[in-house]
Amino acid sequence: MPLLADPNFHKTVTCICDHDISGALGIIINRPDMTLKGRDIFAELDIEFVKAAASVPIYFGGPVHMNEIFILHGPPFSWEGCIPVTATLAMSNTVDILKSIARGEGPEHFIISLGCAGWGGGQLEVEIQENSWLTSRMFESAIFKWDAKDRWKKVLHKNGIDPMGLAHTAGYA
Repeated sequence: MPLLADPNFHKTVTCICDHDISGALGIIINRPDMTLKGRDIFAELDIEFVKAAASVPIYFGGPVHMNEIFILHGPPFSWEGCIPVTATLAMSNTVDILKSIARGEGPEHFIISLGCAGWGGGQLEVEIQENSWLTSRMFESAIFKWDAKDRWKKVLHKNGIDPMGLAHTAGYA
């Protein structure tokens, strides 16, 4: 929601990748880091990379596990530790997919992020009830096709919402 005060989440679009009774994990998909690129990550991990992989953007995925890499991606889904999100989207954070991306052989569509967003059991539900989050079905075009700077407004508009018309308090019917 527009008035979410936490600067880590102000006007973010977060793809929830895993959610169960013990909590939730998501990746922020509209915050590319302006200074980091693929070459920085690959060099740090001593992974050889092709020229095209050098300029891959790296995203701020959330304030949790900031020293870990998470990759939100389309098919294929044969990577070690691949967690399905939908029939056409998964999340991975193992070196095999990262090496494939560095070689230019990874999935066609992907976002590499440092960190993730995480909530303990029931925490996300409480935050939604407190009107901190607006929920939406997932639009894969938002993840891989829309420009990152436009994703927040486009997701709202895709749901028929004008951001100027959002209330700042939660209502209960």
